[in-house]
Amino acid sequence: MGSRRSGKDSGLIAIASVTCAALAASLLLSLAGRGSPVALAHLAFAVGVFPLILAAIAHFVPVLTRSGEPSRRVAALPALVQVSGLGVVAALEGLLPRWVLHPAVLVDVALALGLLFWAIERARRCLGAPHPGWRWYAAALGCGSAALAAVPFIVSGLATAELRLWHVHLNVLGLVGLAALGTLPVLLPTALGRPDPAAATWLRRRLWPVLGAVLAVAAGAALAWPLAAVGAAVLFAVVLGLLGHWLARFGLPALAGGGAASSLVVAVLGLLGGLALGTAHGMGVIAGRPAIAAWGAGFLLPLVTGALSQLLPVWRHPGPASPARAALARALARFGRLRALAFLGAGMALAAGWVQAGASLAATGLGLFLLAAVLPGPAAAR
Repeated sequence: MGSRRSGKDSGLIAIASVTCAALAASLLLSLAGRGSPVALAHLAFAVGVFPLILAAIAHFVPVLTRSGEPSRRVAALPALVQVSGLGVVAALEGLLPRWVLHPAVLVDVALALGLLFWAIERARRCLGAPHPGWRWYAAALGCGSAALAAVPFIVSGLATAELRLWHVHLNVLGLVGLAALGTLPVLLPTALGRPDPAAATWLRRRLWPVLGAVLAVAAGAALAWPLAAVGAAVLFAVVLGLLGHWLARFGLPALAGGGAASSLVVAVLGLLGGLALGTAHGMGVIAGRPAIAAWGAGFLLPLVTGALSQLLPVWRHPGPASPARAALARALARFGRLRALAFLGAGMALAAGWVQAGASLAATGLGLFLLAAVLPGPAAAR
């Protein structure tokens, strides 16, 4: 029998629901040609992805540090970030005064740093050594805070081009990339139901090289392209090594077998493709917009939907494993391979400049996930 949801778990489901709504709205408005590109990008990121990352961190840190659930104040941080993100989108779209961006950014920085200090304190009080995954979350929050700190200067017109590149790369590779790479080595084996004893060692050994590479890409994109190319090469090698490790341990049939695992594998492929496209953009071979669009469709969407396929059953049915949780997990695994192929095709189409085809494929993949989530079946809904 399923257990009753707590207020925290209901809040997590609400965060996930708003994230999916923000991603869907961003895609549909893009297809309809409505809204400015920068506002739609922030609708997806500031309202959708950023709060979901904070919610996931608040969920995983207690597990990694073997400590109790977060307090109500900590659990409320992602929702506050979503409200702030809505203010950012409205200001960028001209619905609110431009000066709203300054207090919104200050609120986001304060909340991100608050979650960072909370994670550090949980790790410090951990009995024994905490799981190394928590350090990836701390690094991600640090990068996200540094990216946000550049916004007031960008809005004020000070070193706009350089700081915008710093801001973008610290968000897409620092905040999202580090949080993803800190989660995937554990999340994918969980999705497959096959543990990976090497995951903790992988996380422990690769944090500093990856963090250094992210900072090199962000600083190099703003100041010196060769530095960014070196950082991108390091990241590409690390991510490719993770994919090779998975192939050796689990085999291709398991990785391509559908469910959440397929989306998570496509997310890794999308990250590799995004790094290659970013390097090509730095060399002047392609424009920046196709690269960032392909990153969103080929990496971000399969990452979010794959992660939520694993997390939503736990948030909806907390406590011990139950038939209801298993039923919801099976429901969310429906169309898993088809979703993964849609996201992979979307990333490739957007990289080639086929905007309408790429956006339509991305919307199809996200729609299939939402269909599985909204219509999970009677056994999963109980």
